[in-house]
Amino acid sequence: MELNTVFENGTQIVSVAASRIDAASAIQFKDAMRAATATDATRIVLDLSRVKFVDSSGLGAIVASMKQMGDGRQLDLASLSPDVAKVFRLTRMDSIFSIYMTVHQAVLGKAG
Repeated sequence: MELNTVFENGTQIVSVAASRIDAASAIQFKDAMRAATATDATRIVLDLSRVKFVDSSGLGAIVASMKQMGDGRQLDLASLSPDVAKVFRLTRMDSIFSIYMTVHQAVLGKAG
C-alpha cells in the first residue's frame, strides 16, 4: 500500500493513497506504516482523506500501527470521510484517537 509522508512544523503527516483499508490490504497497510513511521517524529498525523472504506481488519491495522509506534509517540487521525468516521464512532475508537476535521487543524492541534 502506498503511503506518502511529509513533515510540517515537527509533525509527520502520513497520507494513505488508497480508497480502502480492509481485510485485503490490512497487512500491507501495517507494513507500510511501520516503514513510514521509522522516524524520530513523536507525533504522526494519519491523513485518511482518500480512504472511503474501513472494515474491522482495517481498523485493527490502524490500532496496531499506533501500538507498534511505542510509548512517547502519538498517532492522530485527520480528514475522515463520513463513513470512516462512523466506523470509529460505532467502535468507540474515537475515544482512543484524536480525530481532526483536516490535516491543517491536526498540525495546529485544533479540534474542529
